[in-house]
Amino acid sequence: MESPDVGRSEDVRSTGDGMSVSSPSLASMNALARDVRRQDLIWGVAVFSAAAILAALFDLLSWPVAIALAAVPAAALSVRFFWEARRVERTLERTDETHVPALSPATAEALVDRIPDPVILLDSEGRILFSNSASHALLGNQAARRHVSAVVRAPGVLEAVQLVLSGAPAQSVEYAIPVPVERHMLAYVAPIPVAERGASRNGAVIVLHELTAQKRLEQMRADFVANASHELRTPLASLSGYVDTLRGHAKDDPAARERFLGIMADQAARMRRLIDDLLSLSRIELNEHVRPETEVALDVVVRDVLDALAPQAAARKVMLESDFAPDLPPVLGERDELVQVVQNLVDNAIKYGVSGGRVLIKVARAVPVAGEARRGAANYVAVQDFGEGIAREHLPRLTERFYRVDVQRSRQTGGTGLGLAIVKHIVNRHRGWMSIESQPGDGTTFTVFLPWARPPRAPGEATAARETVA
Repeated sequence: MESPDVGRSEDVRSTGDGMSVSSPSLASMNALARDVRRQDLIWGVAVFSAAAILAALFDLLSWPVAIALAAVPAAALSVRFFWEARRVERTLERTDETHVPALSPATAEALVDRIPDPVILLDSEGRILFSNSASHALLGNQAARRHVSAVVRAPGVLEAVQLVLSGAPAQSVEYAIPVPVERHMLAYVAPIPVAERGASRNGAVIVLHELTAQKRLEQMRADFVANASHELRTPLASLSGYVDTLRGHAKDDPAARERFLGIMADQAARMRRLIDDLLSLSRIELNEHVRPETEVALDVVVRDVLDALAPQAAARKVMLESDFAPDLPPVLGERDELVQVVQNLVDNAIKYGVSGGRVLIKVARAVPVAGEARRGAANYVAVQDFGEGIAREHLPRLTERFYRVDVQRSRQTGGTGLGLAIVKHIVNRHRGWMSIESQPGDGTTFTVFLPWARPPRAPGEATAARETVA
């Protein structure tokens, strides 16, 4: 007797020779077995009932004899169908176990390529067999068949690879990438069999996990506590002293009270600026390894900043002069951060170059240098004041946190000592660079270079950028 079809679903599987076969799924197998058992019961009851009805109608046999004769074929049929159901069930179980679908190479490659962390597969000699899309930012797009030592310049990782290829168990190594922006990585190297010349050999898989954000967060917490405790100590001591004075002999002196309250307001404002700058610097450092991907018109950013700072310049009797080159290509950047860069530089020029009476802001394409293409095409913003200038020995340290050429003057003008440090880290995040030129008595020029969002169209178009402005 044929088993009925109960809406059975089928899985299509490859046989390995280009052909496809279908086999019932586990769900359809269970449904089929349940249906066969249900028919067994129906047939047994049907046969028993028919025999009993015939005996009663025709009075041919006594009831005990009729029941006995009906029970024998019903039992035989039931045994047959139960045995058939179990045989089908065993057959389907064997079929399902022996036809497990295999993972095709194309599916496996696509699966690894979707992993967000860099993954690198090596053969037994350390050559790269495969690298996923996430690894291209670190290794480049032409890493295939190159030796791992040509693309990974970390001695600890290369030593771990050599150990794993020699038969050692999996290794974990932390290492740092110092340029263009410092990044911290964790490399996990594990053995994996690879097929080479018809034989299975010991290869290796490298999985890289970025620890930069975690390391920066740890450093940011330590720096914030150290810097805040050091820089806030002076204004807090000042506030505490003036509060004690107002509670003491100056509490009945209206003139002294007004003067002290003004000083206290200035100190509180200084602490607020300091905390704002510390938090801003911490946020920038946390994301310094992530390059922005938005196109920004640099000349528009500079014009907006000059409009915003015009009242401040007018109050200090400083004239803002600008020179914009036409048709500037866009740069890759975070607009708000670029605004902060230009604002900090122009603000410093207004405060510290006030004696010159004017500040010149120039925006143009960087001058190409023949034979030097390592930095690529860029635009630059040069902010020049005509004030007192800065001695040469101070120039290398100007972008350090809290470094001030004149501490007293910086505090009088409301400086926190963090403005140029913020500029440096934003420029680093944008993969740009900065130069500082100054001579005592001749003023100071800060120049920030920012790479183009798109490469030059023609080979003769700006291929490199100087660190000085023509």
